[in-house]
Amino acid sequence: MVRGKTQMRRIENNTSRQITFSKRRNGLLKKAFELSVLCDAEVALIIFSPRGKLYEFASSSMQETIGRFLRHTKDSRASKRPTEETMQNMKNEAANMMKKIEHLEDWKRKLLGEGLESCSIEELQEIEQQLENSVSNIRARKTVLFKEQIQQLKEKEIVLAAENLRLAEKCGGMQVETLNGSKELGESENIGDDSNPISDVETELFIGLPPERRARRFPFRRP
Repeated sequence: MVRGKTQMRRIENNTSRQITFSKRRNGLLKKAFELSVLCDAEVALIIFSPRGKLYEFASSSMQETIGRFLRHTKDSRASKRPTEETMQNMKNEAANMMKKIEHLEDWKRKLLGEGLESCSIEELQEIEQQLENSVSNIRARKTVLFKEQIQQLKEKEIVLAAENLRLAEKCGGMQVETLNGSKELGESENIGDDSNPISDVETELFIGLPPERRARRFPFRRP
Protein backbone atom coordinates (compact mmCIF):
# COMPACT_ATOMS: atom_id res chain seq x y z
CA MET A 1 0.00 0.00 0.00
CA VAL A 2 1.40 3.37 -1.02
CA ARG A 3 1.67 5.87 1.79
CA GLY A 4 0.34 9.36 1.23
CA LYS A 5 2.52 12.46 1.46
CA THR A 6 2.76 13.73 5.02
CA GLN A 7 1.86 17.37 5.50
CA MET A 8 4.60 19.36 7.21
CA ARG A 9 2.64 20.83 10.09
CA ARG A 10 2.25 20.25 13.79
CA ILE A 11 0.33 17.12 14.72
CA GLU A 12 -2.56 18.20 16.91
CA ASN A 13 -3.28 14.82 18.51
CA ASN A 14 -0.95 14.24 21.48
CA THR A 15 -0.79 10.46 21.10
CA SER A 16 -0.07 10.59 17.37
CA ARG A 17 2.52 13.31 17.92
CA GLN A 18 4.35 11.22 20.56
CA ILE A 19 4.33 8.12 18.35
CA THR A 20 5.65 10.07 15.36
CA PHE A 21 8.40 11.62 17.51
CA SER A 22 9.56 8.25 18.75
CA LYS A 23 9.67 6.72 15.25
CA ARG A 24 11.44 9.61 13.60
CA ARG A 25 13.88 10.05 16.48
CA ASN A 26 14.97 6.44 16.22
CA GLY A 27 15.27 6.76 12.45
CA LEU A 28 17.35 9.93 12.75
CA LEU A 29 19.72 8.34 15.30
CA LYS A 30 20.09 5.33 13.02
CA LYS A 31 20.91 7.51 10.01
CA ALA A 32 23.50 9.45 12.05
CA PHE A 33 25.18 6.19 13.06
CA GLU A 34 25.19 4.89 9.49
CA LEU A 35 26.67 8.15 8.20
CA SER A 36 29.51 8.05 10.74
CA VAL A 37 30.34 4.42 9.93
CA LEU A 38 29.96 4.42 6.15
CA CYS A 39 31.62 7.79 5.49
CA ASP A 40 34.02 7.94 8.45
CA ALA A 41 32.48 11.26 9.43
CA GLU A 42 32.47 12.90 12.81
CA VAL A 43 28.78 13.17 13.70
CA ALA A 44 27.13 14.62 16.78
CA LEU A 45 23.36 14.69 17.19
CA ILE A 46 21.38 16.36 19.98
CA ILE A 47 17.60 16.02 20.34
CA PHE A 48 15.29 17.47 22.99
CA SER A 49 11.80 16.03 23.25
CA PRO A 50 8.73 18.28 23.73
CA ARG A 51 8.96 17.48 27.44
CA GLY A 52 12.66 18.45 27.57
CA LYS A 53 14.18 14.96 27.58
CA LEU A 54 17.64 14.77 25.98
CA TYR A 55 18.61 12.28 23.28
CA GLU A 56 22.09 12.42 21.79
CA PHE A 57 24.52 10.52 19.59
CA ALA A 58 28.22 11.14 18.99
CA SER A 59 30.56 9.13 16.81
CA SER A 60 33.52 10.04 19.05
CA SER A 61 33.07 12.48 21.94
CA MET A 62 30.25 14.95 22.21
CA GLN A 63 32.39 17.53 24.05
CA GLU A 64 35.22 17.31 21.52
CA THR A 65 32.82 17.63 18.61
CA ILE A 66 31.12 20.66 20.19
CA GLY A 67 34.52 22.27 20.90
CA ARG A 68 35.58 21.68 17.33
CA PHE A 69 32.34 23.26 16.14
CA LEU A 70 32.88 26.35 18.31
CA ARG A 71 36.45 26.79 17.09
CA HIS A 72 35.36 26.45 13.49
CA THR A 73 32.58 29.04 13.82
CA LYS A 74 34.93 31.40 15.64
CA ASP A 75 37.53 31.15 12.90
CA SER A 76 34.86 31.69 10.23
CA ARG A 77 33.57 34.81 11.95
CA ALA A 78 37.09 36.14 12.39
CA SER A 79 37.89 35.59 8.74
CA LYS A 80 34.71 37.36 7.69
CA ARG A 81 35.27 40.31 10.02
CA PRO A 82 36.99 43.18 8.21
CA THR A 83 40.40 44.14 9.52
CA GLU A 84 41.35 47.62 10.67
CA GLU A 85 43.33 48.21 7.50
CA THR A 86 40.34 47.23 5.37
CA MET A 87 38.10 49.61 7.30
CA GLN A 88 40.57 52.45 6.83
CA ASN A 89 40.77 51.80 3.10
CA MET A 90 36.98 51.84 2.87
CA LYS A 91 36.84 55.16 4.74
CA ASN A 92 39.45 56.69 2.43
CA GLU A 93 37.58 55.48 -0.63
CA ALA A 94 34.31 56.93 0.70
CA ALA A 95 36.02 60.28 1.36
CA ASN A 96 37.42 60.33 -2.18
CA MET A 97 33.99 59.59 -3.62
CA MET A 98 32.47 62.44 -1.63
CA LYS A 99 35.12 64.84 -2.97
CA LYS A 100 34.40 63.73 -6.54
CA ILE A 101 30.67 64.22 -6.01
CA GLU A 102 31.21 67.71 -4.63
CA HIS A 103 33.48 68.59 -7.57
CA LEU A 104 30.87 67.36 -10.06
CA GLU A 105 28.13 69.31 -8.31
CA ASP A 106 30.24 72.49 -8.40
CA TRP A 107 31.04 71.96 -12.10
CA LYS A 108 27.33 71.43 -12.82
CA ARG A 109 26.43 74.73 -11.13
CA LYS A 110 29.08 76.55 -13.17
CA LEU A 111 27.75 75.07 -16.41
CA LEU A 112 24.34 76.43 -15.43
CA GLY A 113 25.86 79.88 -14.94
CA GLU A 114 25.84 79.84 -11.15
CA GLY A 115 28.74 80.53 -8.79
CA LEU A 116 31.01 82.05 -11.44
CA GLU A 117 32.35 84.78 -9.15
CA SER A 118 35.22 82.64 -7.89
CA CYS A 119 36.24 81.40 -11.36
CA SER A 120 39.42 82.56 -13.04
CA ILE A 121 39.83 83.46 -16.71
CA GLU A 122 41.15 79.97 -17.48
CA GLU A 123 38.21 78.30 -15.78
CA LEU A 124 35.73 80.55 -17.59
CA GLN A 125 37.39 79.75 -20.93
CA GLU A 126 37.21 76.04 -20.13
CA ILE A 127 33.53 76.34 -19.25
CA GLU A 128 32.88 78.29 -22.44
CA GLN A 129 34.67 75.67 -24.53
CA GLN A 130 32.68 72.92 -22.84
CA LEU A 131 29.41 74.69 -23.56
CA GLU A 132 30.37 75.24 -27.21
CA ASN A 133 31.17 71.55 -27.58
CA SER A 134 27.85 70.69 -26.01
CA VAL A 135 25.98 73.04 -28.35
CA SER A 136 27.80 71.53 -31.36
CA ASN A 137 26.82 68.04 -30.30
CA ILE A 138 23.22 69.11 -29.75
CA ARG A 139 23.04 70.77 -33.19
CA ALA A 140 24.57 67.72 -34.84
CA ARG A 141 22.02 65.48 -33.21
CA LYS A 142 19.21 67.86 -34.18
CA THR A 143 20.40 67.83 -37.81
CA VAL A 144 20.32 64.05 -37.84
CA LEU A 145 16.77 64.05 -36.48
CA PHE A 146 15.69 66.62 -39.07
CA LYS A 147 17.13 64.51 -41.88
CA GLU A 148 15.33 61.44 -40.59
CA GLN A 149 12.05 63.35 -40.40
CA ILE A 150 12.52 64.76 -43.93
CA GLN A 151 13.18 61.26 -45.26
CA GLN A 152 10.06 59.97 -43.57
CA LEU A 153 8.02 62.83 -45.04
CA LYS A 154 9.39 62.12 -48.52
CA GLU A 155 8.43 58.48 -48.23
CA LYS A 156 4.99 59.50 -47.02
CA GLU A 157 4.71 61.93 -49.97
CA ILE A 158 5.48 59.11 -52.42
CA VAL A 159 2.81 56.93 -50.86
CA LEU A 160 0.24 59.74 -50.96
CA ALA A 161 1.09 60.59 -54.58
CA ALA A 162 0.58 56.97 -55.60
CA GLU A 163 -2.72 56.90 -53.75
CA ASN A 164 -3.77 60.17 -55.42
CA LEU A 165 -2.90 58.79 -58.85
CA ARG A 166 -4.90 55.67 -58.19
CA LEU A 167 -7.92 57.69 -57.11
CA ALA A 168 -7.55 60.00 -60.15
CA GLU A 169 -7.52 57.01 -62.52
CA LYS A 170 -10.54 55.61 -60.79
CA CYS A 171 -12.44 58.91 -61.06
CA GLY A 172 -11.37 59.31 -64.73
CA GLY A 173 -12.76 55.91 -65.61
CA MET A 174 -16.07 56.77 -63.98
CA GLN A 175 -16.28 60.05 -65.99
CA VAL A 176 -15.58 58.23 -69.30
CA GLU A 177 -18.31 55.75 -68.57
CA THR A 178 -20.70 58.61 -67.77
CA LEU A 179 -19.85 60.47 -71.01
CA ASN A 180 -20.23 57.31 -73.09
CA GLY A 181 -23.61 56.65 -71.56
CA SER A 182 -24.78 60.22 -72.25
CA LYS A 183 -23.56 60.05 -75.88
CA GLU A 184 -25.38 56.79 -76.55
CA LEU A 185 -28.53 58.20 -75.03
CA GLY A 186 -28.34 61.33 -77.30
CA GLU A 187 -27.79 59.25 -80.44
CA SER A 188 -30.75 57.07 -79.64
CA GLU A 189 -32.96 60.17 -79.28
CA ASN A 190 -31.78 61.60 -82.66
CA ILE A 191 -32.47 58.35 -84.45
CA GLY A 192 -35.98 58.32 -83.08
CA ASP A 193 -36.64 61.86 -84.40
CA ASP A 194 -35.52 61.06 -88.03
CA SER A 195 -37.51 57.87 -88.33
CA ASN A 196 -40.73 59.38 -87.00
CA PRO A 197 -42.98 60.46 -89.97
CA ILE A 198 -45.08 62.62 -87.77
CA SER A 199 -42.19 65.06 -87.46
CA ASP A 200 -42.84 66.41 -91.06
CA VAL A 201 -46.50 67.20 -90.48
CA GLU A 202 -47.40 70.91 -90.45
CA THR A 203 -48.89 72.02 -87.25
CA GLU A 204 -49.79 75.61 -88.26
CA LEU A 205 -53.37 76.59 -87.48
CA PHE A 206 -55.53 78.05 -90.31
CA ILE A 207 -59.00 79.59 -90.12
CA GLY A 208 -61.18 78.90 -93.12
CA LEU A 209 -60.24 77.02 -96.24
CA PRO A 210 -56.72 75.99 -96.94
CA PRO A 211 -54.72 78.32 -99.21
CA GLU A 212 -54.77 75.97 -102.24
CA ARG A 213 -58.50 75.39 -102.13
CA ARG A 214 -59.14 79.11 -101.59
CA ALA A 215 -57.14 79.97 -104.73
CA ARG A 216 -59.01 77.43 -106.83
CA ARG A 217 -62.39 78.65 -105.61
CA PHE A 218 -61.72 82.34 -106.00
CA PRO A 219 -59.40 82.70 -109.00
CA PHE A 220 -60.13 86.30 -109.63
CA ARG A 221 -60.48 89.29 -107.41
CA ARG A 222 -62.83 92.12 -107.85
CA PRO A 223 -61.32 95.43 -108.88
